[in-house]
Amino acid sequence: MKPGTFEYITYIWIAIAVIVHVTMFYITAPFGRHTTEKWGPSINNKLGWFIMELPSLLIMSYFLFSGSQSFHSYVWILFVCWIIHYVNRTIVFPLRIKSTPKKIPLVIVCSALFFNFVNAGINGYYLAELSTPSAYSESWIYGLNFQLGVLLFFLGMYINWKSDHMLINLRKDGDTGYQIPRGFLFEFISSPNLFGEIIEWSGFALMAWNLPALSFMIWTLANLVPRAKNHHDWYLSHFKDYPKERKILFPFIY
Repeated sequence: MKPGTFEYITYIWIAIAVIVHVTMFYITAPFGRHTTEKWGPSINNKLGWFIMELPSLLIMSYFLFSGSQSFHSYVWILFVCWIIHYVNRTIVFPLRIKSTPKKIPLVIVCSALFFNFVNAGINGYYLAELSTPSAYSESWIYGLNFQLGVLLFFLGMYINWKSDHMLINLRKDGDTGYQIPRGFLFEFISSPNLFGEIIEWSGFALMAWNLPALSFMIWTLANLVPRAKNHHDWYLSHFKDYPKERKILFPFIY
């Protein structure tokens, strides 16, 4: 694919993210605590998570080992960071969450599959075929973009994993109810797991410093900002004693 054509496709992908962002403030994605039977057939939540996240893991692994540029520079570091995240999201996280009567609608699984195919395809193809060795040379590792980006990436990953761990352990075996999460960043915001993921992919975009990585950061914000608001509003409507001082997603700001 010519670089110009690839860039055009990526800009279209970013434009779609903006449309999705606006739409999600009016339509709540029906999974997790927002699950509803109105969206058609559903499947087990563990299986659904595995299926919809698997393309991101497989596609980036494929590009890492088959790409013409994957090992001609230090670009493999970006592949490894991506794969670490998606090993957790595809395999570890679904095994850790507890099965509940609430299932995930197939329409959500299919839409996530589409997103992950395109997102991983765009990022993987660029890194494996269109990146240049000079862009990800040894000097890149010592540059400010990489060092700050990798710090943010793993800080965001830590926040995301720790917050997910706390949410998973709020519910005992056989318990299908919800509780108010407390401690850590939950004292400041309703969705520190989503906050951590935003930091993580912002760090990745800073490290990679390319258009596809920027598109992923924009998509992350487009999806997770309205999702966090949905969570916050849900907490306020279901718990009269929910801390009113907590922000939605960004401590002290929003």
